[in-house]
Amino acid sequence: MNQTYAVAGVSAVVLVTVLVGALGLRVSRTTSDFYVASRSVPPRLNAFAVSGEYLSAASFLGVAGLVLAHGADMLWFPIGYTAGFLVLLAFVAAPLRRSGAYTLPDFAEARLESRAVRRIASVLVVGVGWLYLLPQLRGAGLTLRLLTGAPGWSGGLVVAAVVTVAVASGGMRSITFVQAFQYWLKLTALLVPAVFLLLAWRADHAPAPAWDERPVFQRSTEVRTDATLRLTVQEPVRITVTGTVDGRTLRGRPLTLDTGPHRIGPATTLRFPPGARVPLPHAGGGRAAASGWANPLAAGREQHGLYATYGLILATFLGTMGLPHVVVRFYTNPDGRAARRTTVAVLGLLGAFYLLIPLYGVLGRLYAPDLLLTGDADAAVLVLPQRLIGGVGGDLLGALVAGGACAAFLSTVSGLTMSVAGVLAQDVLPALGIRHYRLATLPAIAVPTAANTLVSDLPVADAVGLAFAVSASSFCPLLVLGIWWRGLTPPGASAGLLLGGGSALTAVTVTIAGGARSGLLHTLLAWPAVWSVPVGFAAMVLTSLATRDRTPASAATTMARLHLPEATGGGGGRETERRGSGRKAAERHPRDPGPHGSGRRGPDPQGTCPHHSDPRDPDAHEPGPEPVV
Repeated sequence: MNQTYAVAGVSAVVLVTVLVGALGLRVSRTTSDFYVASRSVPPRLNAFAVSGEYLSAASFLGVAGLVLAHGADMLWFPIGYTAGFLVLLAFVAAPLRRSGAYTLPDFAEARLESRAVRRIASVLVVGVGWLYLLPQLRGAGLTLRLLTGAPGWSGGLVVAAVVTVAVASGGMRSITFVQAFQYWLKLTALLVPAVFLLLAWRADHAPAPAWDERPVFQRSTEVRTDATLRLTVQEPVRITVTGTVDGRTLRGRPLTLDTGPHRIGPATTLRFPPGARVPLPHAGGGRAAASGWANPLAAGREQHGLYATYGLILATFLGTMGLPHVVVRFYTNPDGRAARRTTVAVLGLLGAFYLLIPLYGVLGRLYAPDLLLTGDADAAVLVLPQRLIGGVGGDLLGALVAGGACAAFLSTVSGLTMSVAGVLAQDVLPALGIRHYRLATLPAIAVPTAANTLVSDLPVADAVGLAFAVSASSFCPLLVLGIWWRGLTPPGASAGLLLGGGSALTAVTVTIAGGARSGLLHTLLAWPAVWSVPVGFAAMVLTSLATRDRTPASAATTMARLHLPEATGGGGGRETERRGSGRKAAERHPRDPGPHGSGRRGPDPQGTCPHHSDPRDPDAHEPGPEPVV
């Protein structure tokens, strides 16, 4: 791809993001604007924003790479990513909005009246957020390296800097507009090139890919290695080599690679003839051929494929409801009904997006099979315009795709940074308010950025699957039982969070560290959701039954607040506004003290987060909104 066009596309997206974030200084006038957009985002706009931040690098680039490498079996990923919102719609969306919470720890403390449960939930939220941030930053580095030739570490720094400015400037209200814009940019960046790619495919007599055997080079293809690569050739192939192969240095000379393993030196160029089968990297050597951003530790899938599939389904179906950057957006809806409408719209928006992704995987199998050889399968979406169309048209479409990829990183990183910073500001920093929220933005993005540069040799891109597994094993039981079972107790919630989420986190961390590389143990640790989700539910239920005397006294009142419609239950922000006091309610801080002045949590009829009086809360002492300074 022409680097000038690619840089222009990426720069345009970055500039728009910074400008909209700066505009937030003008539109975010109150504390509530900054934290929850005054809980006034309409369903359609909120659905655009939710879709924009949810469709990350794993969706924009990783799923196409998975289809390229492994075929239709990988379509479980977009199915799981989308179906997770169906579960969220049925069990969580409206009650969670009626809780008036701003973060998952807020909900945990409001429902269970326990600071201990809040602390555990806070640690898990930050952990999931940082784990999800890692692959986004790694993906940004890979994309900028492929498009511009910049060092891999620079992409993460650029994204971190842009997101810090956008989030710290305008908070939730401005980020809402940024993410809505970025959804449509990502959809356009896939849809427009797809039309031209299909026309080029038809003009090439519409060849069909072979899924049951290694792909074939459709055209004479040149492959350049950046590092030492070990290949296993299963049938002899004659190529042209400039560089080092098996210790021999050749300068543009033909060479026949015989059956067996071969060692390709760094900075070596290999030219394969049309019709040659693609040799894949030798097992255990070189980079993995499979996609990395969405594939949760796929090594060993062939040994226990059915178990791995169930682990993937459970993690993606149940993990979505506990992702902090997804949950926080539902707090910006006016009421529970709007939250449901937002979720329904998100299902349609995600469905439209994921219809396009498999197309790029199929075309990548035909026209970019060399990416399997170098381990850059995730780059299929980026290189296809130049491969099929070429010329200025290919460069322009490539720049559009590059801008969409940049938007994928920025939107997801923005949402994750917002959610992690919100927890840090409430539970770590010594005081609350906009200034401290902005201060919390720095560690929220700095820690994963530093980790991205320090652990570049570890397969941390698999952290997407880890984040879903941990979320499904901890927050799914907490939300489902906390919303639908009055008998949940603080000890039960703590046990479930620690045993479910903690065991999932430990299992996959051991796998990432290389503690188990093969066999049944590896499979159990790499896909823990199959057993860790039942562990989380069982621990919460059994411990709660054993500690029935610890059931919160306000459990019945809280459950009524969660499930009764706003007009009936007296907790509706919209109905309150109609009675004339909604303007005041909408501008209050999301951690306003509830009506229980004694410090116990209880339902807040204003529709804000029920919270006890906290001397750190500026709104506990100052009437009205806090101006943005």
